[in-house]
Amino acid sequence: MTRILVTGGTGSVGRFIVTCLLERQYQVTVAGRTPPPADMFQSPVGFRPLTLDPKTAYGPIVEDMDCLVHAAFDHVPGRYRGGEGDDIRGFWDRNFLSTLLLFHAAQQAGLRRGVFLSSRAVYGIQPPGSRLDEQMECHPDTHYGAVKLACERHLSSLSTTSNLTIASLRATGVYGQVRAGEKHKWSGLFDAYLGGKTIEPRCGTEIHGRDLARAVVLLLEQPAKALSGECFNASDLLLDHHDLLNIVKQHRGCPHPLPARTDATAYNAMSTERLMQLGWQPGGKSLLRQSVVEMLERFSTK
Repeated sequence: MTRILVTGGTGSVGRFIVTCLLERQYQVTVAGRTPPPADMFQSPVGFRPLTLDPKTAYGPIVEDMDCLVHAAFDHVPGRYRGGEGDDIRGFWDRNFLSTLLLFHAAQQAGLRRGVFLSSRAVYGIQPPGSRLDEQMECHPDTHYGAVKLACERHLSSLSTTSNLTIASLRATGVYGQVRAGEKHKWSGLFDAYLGGKTIEPRCGTEIHGRDLARAVVLLLEQPAKALSGECFNASDLLLDHHDLLNIVKQHRGCPHPLPARTDATAYNAMSTERLMQLGWQPGGKSLLRQSVVEMLERFSTK
């Protein structure tokens, strides 16, 4: 049985990845600060303590593994962009240097496959309305995006000069709920709307955590020559608050007015053709509607 180490496996995104890998019958070990609760996953998982710090000995953490999925990231709680806070150097040390040391340890330990969870933030400032694809030049405008891009480039070099095949997955905003009763990214938004508060117009790209996890698994299972050192966009919907809250309005029979639609003509949507050519297909609007209804029914909102 293939043994996969998932860093950050108890996080809001990592949990989807671990769940998907378990469904595929992989043997999963989670690496993080604390062990996962006994009831977090449907099957038992291993655990190895992990601190993102250049002083950490990463060799024992990756020992006896076949694959590595690096989804851990150290940042100010609740923030990615701006997540460096007042400690820019520490932010880079914990997320850039530690990532390189982790993957070098994986290469030295004989692991063969790796996936690095990157971000659409690597693209940074682009011409208004242009579609983001993996071949365009990146101009990150945050430390978060710059760290992710620097990791991608160094891991690509490592992948093309060693037996460890690494692919980077540039993910957009991730939605979804893993377990009944837990908060999700839109809990506050739904409560505010149902409570009659004015909601500001907004749109952004989104992907369900299950679809992101399926993309990770797909990259792990592809022939090495198809993706060594490559980057892949992972996104699904350009979602407006108007359309999102309209699902809430219809399901709850809420009388409150919806926010105005956002002018999205200047927004940079993401191309996912490269990932779809490998056989990936996201859930689209039907999965969004199903998921929002589940969120409303599984989590107590006003």
